[in-house]
Amino acid sequence: MMNRLINILTSLQLTVVCLVFSLVLVFIGTVAQVDEGLYQAQARYFKSWYIWGITLSNHKFPIPLPGGYLIGAVLLVNLLAAHAKRFHFSWKKAGILMIHFGIILLLLGQLLTDVLSQETQMRMAKGEMKNYAEDSHTSELVLITAAKDNADEDEVVSIPESMLRKGAEITHANLPFTLRVNKYWRNSSISSKPREGAEDAGATHGPGQGVNILSQPRVTAMDEVNLPSAVIEVAGGKDSLGSWLVSSQSSVKQTFEHGGKKWQIAMRFSRQYLPFSLTLLELRHDIYKGTEIPRNFSSRVQLFNPSTKEQRETLIYMNNPLRYGGSTFYQYQMTNEEMAQQAGVSPSSTLQVVRNPGWVTPYLACLIVGLGLLYQFGGHLIQFLRKRIS
Repeated sequence: MMNRLINILTSLQLTVVCLVFSLVLVFIGTVAQVDEGLYQAQARYFKSWYIWGITLSNHKFPIPLPGGYLIGAVLLVNLLAAHAKRFHFSWKKAGILMIHFGIILLLLGQLLTDVLSQETQMRMAKGEMKNYAEDSHTSELVLITAAKDNADEDEVVSIPESMLRKGAEITHANLPFTLRVNKYWRNSSISSKPREGAEDAGATHGPGQGVNILSQPRVTAMDEVNLPSAVIEVAGGKDSLGSWLVSSQSSVKQTFEHGGKKWQIAMRFSRQYLPFSLTLLELRHDIYKGTEIPRNFSSRVQLFNPSTKEQRETLIYMNNPLRYGGSTFYQYQMTNEEMAQQAGVSPSSTLQVVRNPGWVTPYLACLIVGLGLLYQFGGHLIQFLRKRIS
């Protein structure tokens, strides 16, 4: 039985089956992005162990498929097992060893990227300073109060959106009260005026009283964001302090008191705080004369690190990101003065913040594979030329 299992794990047929499933998965996952969106399709098809049913052109098919993680894991085991069973080291085969090691490193690097990488955005108006980036694809419910040790600092309790479900009760070690989710909308639009299909939020406190809220279908396009909303009731013991409407559409902090302390409640996009800050000094949105073709998007920012007292200016523009503290800041979007006036907002610049601890592994893996191919085929070429000469 064990020998049969080893033969299966080391077989070339298993490799071919995994590669075929990989091609099918890439095709289906790419087509599914039209209906499900980039991020949802990636999570469902490539960042999963298995898939129960696929979606093509808005049609669902009950076809089970292995996910990207399962295919990658089986390929990795197949490669290691075949290498351990059949490969006997010699200098003539050192190139093959390097090629296999590079492929293994490539698979592990992709897993490391999927698990640890983060992509967020930092939107700043001119003169604004920020020490955090936001993930517009996820939201969080936050409760804020003054820190015990330092009144100038805030103590923030973050509740992820995944915990917000209608009827749920939420407790936290740092909260002296219980939160009840009376209502929850995954995507919504709020308005002070009645609209067809809208309902009264039902909040008893704050500016959300009398506000109408319209449930919206969940969006999946890359340039669209979901704006979740919820009516949160704060209960201190058996007594209710009231309910508040919170929404990512308006991250206004609403205040209430409990036990002699002031608390603020709000819903906002999830934040990733940085140990340094950036201040937007200047933004440029240049286009070629007589056209709408962009010529230059750039942001001049001032970086300040309070722990090292480092303070310097740097220019971020297309294909010239800022790399600092393990994060990379790319020029992502720009709202110039004309566009800002039309939208009724201030000119702003948005930086794409990418944190990927495994960013170097693909380069290293490709280098090792390339050297292995060069060593292996170069050695065969030298032997061939020697035989021709002799």
